[in-house]
Amino acid sequence: MRPRPPVKGRGIFSGTGLIIAGMAATLAALAFPLWTYSDQPGTDVDVLNAETVATQYGPLSALDRDFITKVRLAGLWELPAGQQAQQKGTTEAVRTAGQHLVEGHTFLDERVRNVTSRLGLTLPNEPNEQQRGWLRELDTAQGADYDRRFANILRLAHGRVFSVVAQVRAGTQNSLVRDLADDANTTVLDHIKVLEATGYVDFDALARDLASTSAPTATGSPTPTGLDFGTNPGEVVPVTPTPMGSTSPTYTLPPAAAGPSLS
Repeated sequence: MRPRPPVKGRGIFSGTGLIIAGMAATLAALAFPLWTYSDQPGTDVDVLNAETVATQYGPLSALDRDFITKVRLAGLWELPAGQQAQQKGTTEAVRTAGQHLVEGHTFLDERVRNVTSRLGLTLPNEPNEQQRGWLRELDTAQGADYDRRFANILRLAHGRVFSVVAQVRAGTQNSLVRDLADDANTTVLDHIKVLEATGYVDFDALARDLASTSAPTATGSPTPTGLDFGTNPGEVVPVTPTPMGSTSPTYTLPPAAAGPSLS
């Protein structure tokens, strides 16, 4: 018996069908994570909820607590750095910058200790290792080299914390943290301006250093004592912002110095 001749086009259509089926399966596999991502544990919203606790001043997130800790840490090393600059600075602008650091962080430290006592938080009592390293570097510097290191180290530190203040102020649900962020924003911006007024800031190096810094994260933040997420804290207590010019420090910037050579 003679074999049947093959039906024209059957192999082509069969192969095309397999290709189409394969592509459909691939697209479905790619789309599946997009459809189900919001249901998976470990997303940003899940982490935020898991690490947020209820307080009478509004929800307190891990980022809020990290910010409070950073305000305290900043004062623990920038206040002595400012005192040192008042003694070792070789120009009036550097000594004035040191005065601003002392006054600003004295004010902020009082504010942050008041906030933490109301929220049941604990605070560090000494600078971290990186901050101690900066203080050691300033201890060994002398003359114009000291002025340059002081201005650039402190300006870099303030630039980094400035973005954290903005992030917290924009997103916090806690009225105490919101008010503290307002005070921190005013103080940090003043310090940035007064450090730049020394004429020693190397803006090229500053831009490179800030560009290499990763986005701020909230890690290792302390949890308030005696509070659990989900506990009804009662009626939320709003906080009246500190009136400008009352208890907030007011400063006069030094005259801008002629920029010294940074080579």
